[in-house]
Amino acid sequence: MEHSNDNRVIINFNLLGVVAAYVLLGLSIWITDIPLSAKGFWGIGVLLLTLSLVNFVKYRFDDRLREDRLQRLEDAKNEKLLEDYVSDNG
Repeated sequence: MEHSNDNRVIINFNLLGVVAAYVLLGLSIWITDIPLSAKGFWGIGVLLLTLSLVNFVKYRFDDRLREDRLQRLEDAKNEKLLEDYVSDNG
């Protein structure tokens, strides 16, 4: 349970960092003396970068889960083969 609590603290700390980064970025875009079209372009760029990063992390996480699932199946298959071998020779 303590491990889960540690993860929650780290997740919340990272979430706070992301929110602070977006607030400061939005503030800097807001107060710069550039045309509104450039501000919109920057905003769209930040949005698309965020979407790309979320998808990248999601697909990496899904790939790792798939590898873990395949490894568990392989381990179960090997365990079953060993169990059958021991019971046949025992």
